[in-house]
Amino acid sequence: MNTVLYILAAIVLLGILIAVHEGGHFVTARLTRIPVREYAIGMGPKILSRTSRKTGIVYSLRAVPMGGFCAFYGEDDPDEKAQNDPRAFSRQKLWKRILTVVMGPGMNFILALAVLFAWYWIGGIEQITDYDVKIVSVAEDTPAAEAGFRPDDLVIAVDGETVTGEDTVIALTNRWKEGDGPIAYTVRRGDETLVLSAAPRYDEQSKHWLIGITMSRANIVTEHRTLTGGEAFTQAFEDCVLVGGAIFRAIGDLFRGRGWEDVAGPVGTLAIITGQVRDFGFDGFLNLLVIISVNLGVMNLLPIPGLDGARIIFMIVEAIRGKPVPPEKEAVVHLIGMAVLFGLMIFLTVKDVGRLF
Repeated sequence: MNTVLYILAAIVLLGILIAVHEGGHFVTARLTRIPVREYAIGMGPKILSRTSRKTGIVYSLRAVPMGGFCAFYGEDDPDEKAQNDPRAFSRQKLWKRILTVVMGPGMNFILALAVLFAWYWIGGIEQITDYDVKIVSVAEDTPAAEAGFRPDDLVIAVDGETVTGEDTVIALTNRWKEGDGPIAYTVRRGDETLVLSAAPRYDEQSKHWLIGITMSRANIVTEHRTLTGGEAFTQAFEDCVLVGGAIFRAIGDLFRGRGWEDVAGPVGTLAIITGQVRDFGFDGFLNLLVIISVNLGVMNLLPIPGLDGARIIFMIVEAIRGKPVPPEKEAVVHLIGMAVLFGLMIFLTVKDVGRLF
């Protein structure tokens, strides 16, 4: 029974993100008086549907909770029957169209910021005051392995300088130059304090001097701190920027051929959300809502055919040329992009199912 509730919570989370994203398009269109045909949550066949008598807009809930759309009048019009109709989306002023498209991902960023702001202002934060730097793993045939480093060693000092975080170890190691003597790392192993010497090796991929260890935080000490409204907003903004930066780095890694094994499709996403809600409750729900919301905003702004970013690019080209790209050509580009995205979704879904079994 609990598993069903966790899955429902995951679907609710995705529904919130989709509703907010498409709501950004919808509300902006209504405010700028761009006619809307349908506002839908989910994809596939309709489960529930209602047509407004006042506006004629169709509001629908669809079977597959992995998407949604806000359809404008005259959009996706292969026969070009509505192209000369002043109500058509393509006939609206350029600034209205750009603003309407941008506000979809924009609302995802606003949602993430608003959730974090409220979370921090109401509940405060747990601020880390102290922690140890623990070695998680030691790679084979590296200076660290030769020096005798072991997993669970705590790094206390590097060349006599006290370690205050992982960044200290990285910075002091990277300061080493060819011809320098070995670096002295002071580590605590149980009740024993040892000094291990290692000369770093230059890694071409990362462009850093490394000894071959991965680190994490251990024995973390925190204190609860309440925040003013201004402090909560600043912290929320910084955390959103941090999440966005991590997403851009992950995208960069994908283009370099790294990290594809960690990419999840619809089934994997539901499984991740379900697991987080089960293990961390409401905090896990909010944490994932923020991360996925920023992720959704970033991904939709990328110039990928079929997504908001590509639509914005076409409108920028229109502004430069002084006339729109022929609708049939733009439609073909978006169609190819959507076909590729659906193909990728199917591939990832098969991969996700394989992971489960």
